[in-house]
Amino acid sequence: MLNNRLFAAVTCLLIILPCSSIAPVPAPVSATPQLRSEDNKLMSMQIAAESYNVDSPDRHISVSIGAGTELTYSVSIGGRLIVRASPISMTLDTGQVLGKPAKPSASSTRSADQRLKPVLRIKRAEVRDYYNERRIDFEGGYSLVVRVFNDGVAYRFATRLPGEITVKDEQSTFRFADDGLVFFPEETSLLSHQERLYVKARISEIAAPRFASLPTLIAVPDGPKVAITEADLLDYAGMDLTRDDVPNSFRGLFPKYPVQVQLRRDRNEEVVERADFIAKTRGTREFPWRVLAIASDDRQLIENDIVFRLASENMLADSSWIRPGKVAWDWWNANNIYGVPFRAGINTETYKYYIDFAAAHKIEYVILDEGWYKLGDLMSIVPAIDMNALVTHAREKNVGLILWVIWKTLDLQMQPALDQFEKWGVKGIKVDFMQREDQWMVNFYERTAREAARRRLLVDFHGAYKPTGLYRTFPNVLTSEGVKGLEHSKWGEEASPDNAVTWPFIRMLAGPADYTPGAMINATKADFKAIYNRPMSQGTRCQQLAMYVVYESPLQMLSDSPSNYLKEPESLEFLSAVPTVWDETRVLDAKLGEYILLARRNGREWYAGGMTNWTARDLGVDLSFLGRGAFRADTYRDGPNADRAAVDYRRETIPVSAASRLKIHLAPGGGWAARITPQ
Repeated sequence: MLNNRLFAAVTCLLIILPCSSIAPVPAPVSATPQLRSEDNKLMSMQIAAESYNVDSPDRHISVSIGAGTELTYSVSIGGRLIVRASPISMTLDTGQVLGKPAKPSASSTRSADQRLKPVLRIKRAEVRDYYNERRIDFEGGYSLVVRVFNDGVAYRFATRLPGEITVKDEQSTFRFADDGLVFFPEETSLLSHQERLYVKARISEIAAPRFASLPTLIAVPDGPKVAITEADLLDYAGMDLTRDDVPNSFRGLFPKYPVQVQLRRDRNEEVVERADFIAKTRGTREFPWRVLAIASDDRQLIENDIVFRLASENMLADSSWIRPGKVAWDWWNANNIYGVPFRAGINTETYKYYIDFAAAHKIEYVILDEGWYKLGDLMSIVPAIDMNALVTHAREKNVGLILWVIWKTLDLQMQPALDQFEKWGVKGIKVDFMQREDQWMVNFYERTAREAARRRLLVDFHGAYKPTGLYRTFPNVLTSEGVKGLEHSKWGEEASPDNAVTWPFIRMLAGPADYTPGAMINATKADFKAIYNRPMSQGTRCQQLAMYVVYESPLQMLSDSPSNYLKEPESLEFLSAVPTVWDETRVLDAKLGEYILLARRNGREWYAGGMTNWTARDLGVDLSFLGRGAFRADTYRDGPNADRAAVDYRRETIPVSAASRLKIHLAPGGGWAARITPQ
C-alpha cells in the first residue's frame, strides 16, 4: 500500500489539490486521474520526491515543485494542468548537475506587495509587484527560487559556490499538457537581429532542430495564452526555444561561448568556433529568470510588465538626467528633404535643418544614422559634417543629438569614443548590428549601458535581442529593436498590418520596441511597393498615428522626412504632442493578430489608439475611464475612401465625457487615434 508521502508527491506533481508549504496533504485513490505513459514514467522516477507548492496571490495559478531523482516544476491555472512536470537542471564542468538529484536541505516562503516607481514610465507610473515566492535550498550549494504572480510564473537557479564556475549546459523545459497553437518567431541562425514573423502551428507540427527566439507564445486549447521569455539576463547566455523530445514540449536553447570569430565588413561578426560551455561566471550569484507570462484575455498580454518586475533594480545613483522623447530620424527616409536651398544628404546643412524642424515641433532629439563617420573609426568624421557646429546649433535649439554606431567599432574604441561624445555634448547612442546573445555579447550590452551612463548618454540597442529588463537595471537604455519594424517596408512586405497587430501581444511584452513608425506616404495592400529610397507604409495614415499610442518606446522615432511631415500639418500636430511615456495604460479591446484598442494617460491628458489587420472592422470606444469632467477629443479616423487611398483620413474635434461611447470604423489596415484633453 502506498504511504502518505508518495500520495502527496503524486498529488502535488499533478496539481490535483493544493499542497501545504512542506508537509503534503494525501489524496484518496479515487481522486487520481488516468495518467499518460510519459507521466507514469515520470512518476516512477519521482517515487521518493519531496514536493512543494506555491500559489499566486489570487490563488488562480499554482506551481508545484518536485525534488527527488530530478528537479521538476508544473503549473496549473484555475485548477487545470497547463504545464506538466518539466525537468530543470544546470550542468557544471565539474560534473555536478544542479537538480539531478535534487536533495532539499531547507525551504522558505515569502510574499511581497510593493509599488515600484519606474524611471521610465513605459506602461504606468507605478508598477505593482505582487507575488508569492518559495526558495528551496539543496545540498550541493544551490537553490531554486520560484515566484508566482497573478499574471505569470518565474523560476531561477541561485548558486553559492566558491570562486568561478563554468556552466556547460542548462536544462529548461516547458512540457505542455495539451497540443497548443504556438506563435513561433522562427530563427534560421544564431546570428540574428531577432526580427521575425510568427509561424503559427501546433506544437506537434514543429520539430527540432527548428528553433525560435523569445518571447514565444502558446495558446492553450480552450485556455489561457502563455508567453515564454526570460528576465534579468546578466553575465549569461540568452535563451532561445526549440522542440524537446517529449510530446507538446519545448526546451531552452543556449548559444555556447564564442572562441573564434570572423568579422565581415565592419559589423557582422560571425562565430566560427564555440567552446563547450554556456558561461563562465561567479560561483555565488542568481541566474536569469525563466518566465511564463499568463493571460486569460488577450488584453492582459499588452498590459503585462512581468519582465520589468523581475529585472534587477536600478543601478544608477542618479537617473534625473534621463530624458525620454521623440527622435527625428534620417535613415529610413534616406534624407529626402526637398524645397530647400541646399543639397540634402549627410552634411551639416541637412542636419541643421533636422534640428530646426525638431525644435519647431517639440521633438527632443535628432539622430545621425549611418554615414556620419568613416566606417571602422568613430573618431573620424566625414568631411561634409562639422560636428562642433551641429552640437552648438542643437544646444542653442534645445535639441539633443544621438549618434548611430556599429557595435564592433564601439567595442574597439569605447573609451575614447564615448569620451569624445561626452565632450561634444551628444545625448545618446544608437548601437547596431549585435545580432548575438551569447554570454560575451550579453556582457557587451551591460558594459555599454554602464559606460554610457557614466557619461550621461542614452542608449538605443538596435540590431538587438529581445529585452530582458536591462531598461530597469540601467534606465538610460530607453529602447531596443528585436522586432520586424517599419524599416522592412524599404525592401519587402513583411511590415504589414497583420504583423503590426501581432507583435505587440508577444514581443512588446518583453519591453520597449524600436519599431520606428511615422510614415506619411501610405498605401493599401494593392498599391504598396517596396522602394528603398522613397519608402511608404502598408495600411492607412491613421494606423501610423495610432502606433504612437499603441507601441511602447520611451525613445520613439519619427521615421519620415521633415519635408513630408511639413506637408501634413494635422498629422504633425498629433505627432508633436503625443508623449512617449505614460502614467496609466488601459487596453479597451484587443484580439491577437486582429486588432488593438487602448488608451494611455500622461498627466491629465489621455491618448487613444486603435489598429486593425487587413480586415476592416467597427469598434466601440467606451470612454468611462476619463472620470469626472468635460473633455475635448481631437480624433483622427480613416476617411471614407481609405480602403482605396490609404492617406485618406478625417480629423474631428468633439466634446466627450466618461459617459461617451464612440463608434469607429477601421479600414483594411486602418487605424484611429485621439488626443483627449480636459476642458
